[in-house]
Amino acid sequence: MNKNLGAAKKAKNDEFYTQLVDIENELRHYKKHFKGKTVYCNCDDPRVSNFFHYLSHNFQFLGLRKLITTCYKNQEPDLFSRHDCERAIKLEYDGFRDGDALPRAEDIGITPLEGDGDFRSPECIDILKQADIVVTNPPFSLFRSYVAQLMEYDKKFLIIGSKNAITYKEIFPLIKGNRLWCGVRQMSGSIFFEAKKQTIDDILKKHPKPGGYWKEDGGKIKIAQPCVWFTNLDHDKRHEELILYRTYTPEDYPTYDNYNAIEVSKTLDIPKDYAGAMGVPITFLDKWNPDQFEILGMTDRDNNSGLKTKEYTIQDASNPGDLNRRATIKVDDDEYKSTYARIFIRNRALQP
Repeated sequence: MNKNLGAAKKAKNDEFYTQLVDIENELRHYKKHFKGKTVYCNCDDPRVSNFFHYLSHNFQFLGLRKLITTCYKNQEPDLFSRHDCERAIKLEYDGFRDGDALPRAEDIGITPLEGDGDFRSPECIDILKQADIVVTNPPFSLFRSYVAQLMEYDKKFLIIGSKNAITYKEIFPLIKGNRLWCGVRQMSGSIFFEAKKQTIDDILKKHPKPGGYWKEDGGKIKIAQPCVWFTNLDHDKRHEELILYRTYTPEDYPTYDNYNAIEVSKTLDIPKDYAGAMGVPITFLDKWNPDQFEILGMTDRDNNSGLKTKEYTIQDASNPGDLNRRATIKVDDDEYKSTYARIFIRNRALQP
């Protein structure tokens, strides 16, 4: 698990703010989905949220019907804050006034919430029911329950989550069932988030030497995280066919000893002529076209989900704990090599 995300979870401090450039680069691919829709950002402080900034300033371009933003109680002042509110608030915007090119503070409806603004509160769930699309960066530590709520209320969404979330037992079945997929941005590289100094200090108290990349930029602290956009909004990239050029040979593609599939260590090395199951890295989801490949399952992340791998004894390998969770390749009669998490796929075009 990524050390920074893990540290944030243990510190119960999830205040990582998405940069405007990352929001712009992803949301521009979904314009057709937003026309006439009510969008709800339910995990962003509306007074400092770049999601609210982008969506309000592009209200007409996207053809939105309404924009609503709420968050957990926070005291950060900004343009649209009344500066005297000590409660969680809701911001609601339904378009420009008097031909203005940009939203004005007086055009934003500001309503104090009765509760604390938690997305799980009855008050926020009532707002969720009114929305068509949810767009936000939910708390890292609550990602499972957050997605479960979206599924319960059958909402369209475009959200950011840890790359590790792909392997969660609550999330992967949704991917396998084609109910959730990755956005347009590739998994390679990290997303920079703005963080408050207090957030960084809380993490450092628990992890004096956390992983990841930190920097100060214009007086703001930024932290790089391996994150992914998750969505159930269709986009053109997921219908692009992956060009296959490699030919299968047993020497190049060893078979797992604990699952009937071949190891493909790089997505671009998927053989064009192999009809059986193949184990590919989770970054395959960047290239997954559901019309081209069927997802069969995944190596077991926590012994409760995915495909169960063979239980090895200490006589079978030097690290049996790894082998319980990972697909393994038998190198020779006495040695096993374990792989990282693998998604098992099959080429639909080669099926009888």
